[in-house]
Amino acid sequence: MKKLLLTGFEPFLAFPINPTTEIIKALQGKVIGDYEVIGEVLSVDFHQSGKQLVALMEQYNPDAVVSLGLAGGRNCITPERVAINCNDGPVDNNGHKPNGEKIFEEGPDAYFTKLPIYDMVEKLQKEGYPAKISNTAGAYLCNNVMYHGLHYWKEKNIDRPAGFIHIPASHELAVEKPMPSWSQRDLEAAISVAIGCLA
Repeated sequence: MKKLLLTGFEPFLAFPINPTTEIIKALQGKVIGDYEVIGEVLSVDFHQSGKQLVALMEQYNPDAVVSLGLAGGRNCITPERVAINCNDGPVDNNGHKPNGEKIFEEGPDAYFTKLPIYDMVEKLQKEGYPAKISNTAGAYLCNNVMYHGLHYWKEKNIDRPAGFIHIPASHELAVEKPMPSWSQRDLEAAISVAIGCLA
């Protein structure tokens, strides 16, 4: 059985709930398509999150990596096309605010995803879940983690699926902070559909 490392994030900024955490709990240990899911939650910390992902990749040696992040305000599932070599944005959970510095000084400007994002969007839409490709993962921790994972496997000459998917808020979060939202059950089902496209 192949192994899929599936990561989410803890709550951050003005979001007291992060639905990616609940997705990780729900899918942990499940078999989806060809993959058994190994779920882990990352911190929201520019100095630690990417290193945590790499450590998990070294620990589990997964056959694929899918990282999830909350995009509060988006109304559909959005697989990310590209990660850029840049840290920027608001403060992280430990108070650090980057100002456009590179993630890796000698790293390339960007990495394209290694996930089948066109297949994912097509299958999600066919199953009734709004989805589209996103051309920007921003420059916050979601981008940081995506870049770290792709950079690690590139440096190791490992060619396996890896990338990032942003999700909308859950209804539970939208009660606390009004914004477009999905039910947690639909979020979990949609990510399961996306993972199924890795087969």
